[in-house]
Amino acid sequence: MIGIKDVAKRAGVAVSTVSKVVNDYPNVSEAMKKKVNKAIRELGFVPGSLASAISARQPAKIGIVINDDDPEVKGGINVQYLSGAVKKASELNLDAETLYTSVLRNKSVEETLTQLRNRNVKGLVFFGLSKNDENALELLKVTTLKKVVTNYMSVNDSTSFVGVDQCAASYDEVKAMLESNPVERILYLAGSEDRFETEERLSGAKKAASDKNVEILVRNADFSEKKARDIIFNEKEDYRMVVASSDLCAIGAMKALTEMDVFKHVCGFGGIPLMAYAADGMTTVKIDFEGVAAAAVSELSELLSGKKGRKVLCGYTVGKTEYHDVLG
Repeated sequence: MIGIKDVAKRAGVAVSTVSKVVNDYPNVSEAMKKKVNKAIRELGFVPGSLASAISARQPAKIGIVINDDDPEVKGGINVQYLSGAVKKASELNLDAETLYTSVLRNKSVEETLTQLRNRNVKGLVFFGLSKNDENALELLKVTTLKKVVTNYMSVNDSTSFVGVDQCAASYDEVKAMLESNPVERILYLAGSEDRFETEERLSGAKKAASDKNVEILVRNADFSEKKARDIIFNEKEDYRMVVASSDLCAIGAMKALTEMDVFKHVCGFGGIPLMAYAADGMTTVKIDFEGVAAAAVSELSELLSGKKGRKVLCGYTVGKTEYHDVLG
């Protein structure tokens, strides 16, 4: 049986190059495409023939890709994403399986595409994509695979963005906090450098602070409750408000300030249920993660039906956490 390695040898190129041509990557030169396609014709190679035979006997699936290294995992965001995605997939009569970014990192793009074809997975929804997920980011370039990304503004014919405008949400929150609690300087607890949300949220906070002529001190808390707590204990600069890039950071900051018997205004980002238990009445950006997940799966269904990729913005609110809102 003629395989992809035979084609690569005949064309005098790498196996990965053949895979990119077969999967219609956009960054392959026309000359290279002609060389590989000539070898395919000469050898009679049929790309994915085995996968196609298997796929014909299986129902179409979508893949739900979860970041299992997410520092906010104990906030329950992934559970909300999964719940919203699985429920919507069921409503749309789509089979779904869960994949993890840590697994994708250990596979080449070619290996992942082969695995997806064998399992008849036609599209992927990415939750919590990181800058370190190089193979996943390469998958976004594959035009034959439909994708939806929820935290990275990537849009092309086969890829949609569905999520919250992180910059606008952060701006609205900080602006509202400064209007109700005027201060001269705020301490901003930034997220992980490898996450796309971090830059967007910080940008919004900086713009709001600038518009209000307020100085902003930026410290890296990596979305970590413990690091946020340590920063509060060790920070020597004077500030009157803490703006946290996540609810977990806000909880860590608030608990540290309480132990120090110091009062400062604190706000978070996310609206996770844990916030209502640990910091009832604290201001945060409230995001419906289940709703975002459901919208993402609906968008993937649209892509699979032939629609082109687009940007779909989901709503958010800025308000105080309420304990009674999370009572079951």
